[in-house]
Amino acid sequence: MSKRIITGIDIGTHSVRVVITEHTEGGGLPHIIGIGKAESRGLRHGYIINITDAVKGVRAAVEEAEQIAGVRIREAYISVGGVGLEGAQSTGAAIISRADSEITESDVERALRAGEQNLANAANKKILHTIPITYTVDGKRIYGRPAGMKGLKLEVKCLIVTSLEQHLNDLIRAVEEAGIEPIDACASPIAASFVALTKAQRMAGCVLANIGAETISMVVYEEGIPISLEVFPTGSTDITNDIALGLKIPLEDAELIKLGKGGYDFPKKKMNDIILSRLEDMFSLVIAHLKKIGKHELLPAGIVITGGGSGVETIEDFARVAMRLPSKIPTNTLDFPSNPKSKKQIKDTSWFVAYGLCIWGITNDRPVLHARGNFFGNIKEMFANLLKQLMP
Repeated sequence: MSKRIITGIDIGTHSVRVVITEHTEGGGLPHIIGIGKAESRGLRHGYIINITDAVKGVRAAVEEAEQIAGVRIREAYISVGGVGLEGAQSTGAAIISRADSEITESDVERALRAGEQNLANAANKKILHTIPITYTVDGKRIYGRPAGMKGLKLEVKCLIVTSLEQHLNDLIRAVEEAGIEPIDACASPIAASFVALTKAQRMAGCVLANIGAETISMVVYEEGIPISLEVFPTGSTDITNDIALGLKIPLEDAELIKLGKGGYDFPKKKMNDIILSRLEDMFSLVIAHLKKIGKHELLPAGIVITGGGSGVETIEDFARVAMRLPSKIPTNTLDFPSNPKSKKQIKDTSWFVAYGLCIWGITNDRPVLHARGNFFGNIKEMFANLLKQLMP
């Protein structure tokens, strides 16, 4: 059976994380054979402000992962996060072209393309993903695939995920200059959801909040597919800064207090008040977005929290109370069953984006990206194939 090496590179504001996996054709999820992490420099709110510093971080993380895996990597899937990432719903329609009124794949494609063209405020943006939410044939909603059905007019409502073109090109360039060819790019919260969410959660309806150092990226799932995506310019670093200011202590100590580590003798109530006040601000953004899309308190599978910020001591309980929804931090353990050199297990959800990119790479064979070339991606087929094989 043929084996493939699939690599995911997640360039975050705080860290660059690289996961190298091996996937056997026809096998299940890819096995991790190497991981690498390096301090991320030259980024602000998830976008690159200094390309040279960003390249150094990518190179260091890649070298560490290669050393553990014992392989050299030449290509990788990359994540796109940051405040330039956003999702918007759009609609498109196509008149059925065949004389016998049968809907073909090309009609579906034309309806999706029309949805992309109808996207408002598209200047300076590149489309990362176009995800069909609902199809309507002659005014009636249909479930499943429209191709093969009969009708005169096909309409589609889709979620279009875009990134600022300049931001995407900078990410691609940073990876290229580190000696790696980027194959494709995936929105960070969607990549994390491949690992963090179960099929039952995605079907029932839930929100994934990926809390990074300087951003919170959220994606809302319903009936198995993403229906909304948003990124906010606040993150777990803000909690650390608040603790440092409130208790007049160094940032390093504030970080340990935030994670519930270290025997610091500060009034517990004061510490909790500082953390809860910032969490309130952060979750009010998530709640406001859910109200805007009409899903507030209407997601049975609740909120799932990942990313570095999920390590904050009281966050799970706070989210449950603030959002009036079930709240969960995933406990998936990513281990290295195929690498005898490493006895490591990864329990930290900060690795979910990089590993999610590897899962995404299983069914996604597309031409390699170039910073200078035309990057135009669509994951309609990927969602159809991949949602079947996500984590149980």
